[in-house]
Amino acid sequence: MTSAVHDHHDGERASWDTDELPQGEAKVRAVREMFDAIAPRYDLVNRVMTFRLDVRWRRKTVDLLSLAAGSTVIDLAAGTGDLCVDLAAAGHAPIAFDLSFGMLAAGRSGAPRVQADILRLPLADGSVDGATCGFALRNLADLPAFFAELGRVVRRGGRIALLDVGIPHNRLVRFGNGIYFGHVVPRIGGLLSDGAAYRYLPKSVAYLPPPKQIIAGLHAVGFTDTQHIPLSGGITQLLVGTRS
Repeated sequence: MTSAVHDHHDGERASWDTDELPQGEAKVRAVREMFDAIAPRYDLVNRVMTFRLDVRWRRKTVDLLSLAAGSTVIDLAAGTGDLCVDLAAAGHAPIAFDLSFGMLAAGRSGAPRVQADILRLPLADGSVDGATCGFALRNLADLPAFFAELGRVVRRGGRIALLDVGIPHNRLVRFGNGIYFGHVVPRIGGLLSDGAAYRYLPKSVAYLPPPKQIIAGLHAVGFTDTQHIPLSGGITQLLVGTRS
């Protein structure tokens, strides 16, 4: 297995290779540096560790966005642009935003790409028809600030679809999922990419508030009909809503 410090020739631990989950600015730095490091093999590891279920989850996200073809949709924390590919296939005009230059550089969606902090989007109020975000809520330093930005830039009648990991309700599924993500995924990540990053990612689920709290946060910024939809037995969750 590759060592956790394989990209750190000075022998220092990577910023994301921590026992405690980082907070605030330290978290922003760790997330940006980690995604820069794992960008080249990120898609491969995703396909392997989810048995390609991630492809199905993203298509569902675009379907349930339920916007007319030709809509301008921002994909936030877009990574290498997987969701942008699906958005374009559905006839939308996606724009990718990500903090990590490494991820954007590895993008192959053909969509316009912007390096930006998605808590401070360089967009006018009510300027987009919709927004998607895949597996990034737990990587943000301030979720209420992110929700406020969604409420600001999505026009009235526009839609959001936010996809992230979930905690299954079924105890057996939850137990199996915990073992898989806690022990197997870091090994896959270590073999194919960066072990420390894939130890961090399962732990980062702890950053996610419960669904009721997320829904309340989205209600507060104008997404009054937000629905929480568990996928694949609840190992992932999708939140969809309309800007009122």
